[in-house]
Amino acid sequence: MSEEQARLVRVERHEQGYVAEIVLDRPEALNSVSTAMALAIAGACAEVGADPGVRAVVLTSTHPKVFCAGADLKERNSLTDAQLLAQRPVARAAYRSVLDLPVPAIAAVDGIALGGGFELALSCDLIVAAESGLVGLPEVRVGVIPAGGGTQLLTRRVGWSRAASMIFTARRLPAPEAHALGVVDEIVPDGTARDRALQIAAEIAGNSPVGVRNAKRSMRLGFDVDLATGLEVEDACWRATAFSPDRAEGVAAFNEKRPPRWPSSL
Repeated sequence: MSEEQARLVRVERHEQGYVAEIVLDRPEALNSVSTAMALAIAGACAEVGADPGVRAVVLTSTHPKVFCAGADLKERNSLTDAQLLAQRPVARAAYRSVLDLPVPAIAAVDGIALGGGFELALSCDLIVAAESGLVGLPEVRVGVIPAGGGTQLLTRRVGWSRAASMIFTARRLPAPEAHALGVVDEIVPDGTARDRALQIAAEIAGNSPVGVRNAKRSMRLGFDVDLATGLEVEDACWRATAFSPDRAEGVAAFNEKRPPRWPSSL
C-alpha cells in the first residue's frame, strides 16, 4: 500500500503473523468509503491475500461506535455523472477484494455498519457483532441500491424474503434482531467484537493452512452451481489438499498424539 492508503487502512499481524487484521482508520469520517478509502481497502486485501503465511483475516475499525457508515456521500455529492461512473470500478474492486480473500475473513462489528459498511461485513465469511450494534442497507432511501454486493450477499445469507424486507424497507436492525434472522453470526458484549473475532481467527489459524484455503475455495466455487458440479469442485479441492505436505503432517500428528507442525506450503 502507498503511504496515503496506509493512513486510511492499515494491516496488523497477530499469532506469529498467521492472522492479519485489516483496520479501517478514518474515524473522523466514520470510516465512510471514499475513493481513497476504497483504494486503501483493495490495497490492504491485495497485500494480505498475496501473503502465503496468512491463515485468517479480521476486519476491524478504530472508531469505538462505528464499524463503517457506508459510502462517502459528501464526496458522492460533488461528483459529476461521468466521475461517478469512473469511480464505480474502484468501489467494486474494494468490496470484491474482501470477498476474494483466499483465507477466512471475519468482520468485527462494534457499533454501526450501514450501507457500504455493512456490505464490507457481508463480504467476509463470518460477522461478529456487538450487542448495541446496528446493521442495515438503507440505500433506497437516497435513490440508489446496495451495490457493493449487498443485494446478492444478503440474499444468499438469509434468503429472498428476509433480504427483500431489509433492502426494500431500508430498515436498520439492532444486532440481536439481526442475529435472530441470521444476518450476523454471533453477538458479543459491547467493545469485545474485535477480541472475539481475533479469537476465532486464531482458532482457524491453528488448522491446516492448505486445508482451510481449499475448504473456502470449495465452498465459494460450489455455492451457486448444481449439486453434481459442486461435488466435482469439492473433489478437485480435495485432490489439491490430500496430496499436500499438510495432510501427511496432520495424519502423523494425530497418530503421534501431538499438535501438528504445518509445513504451510501452498
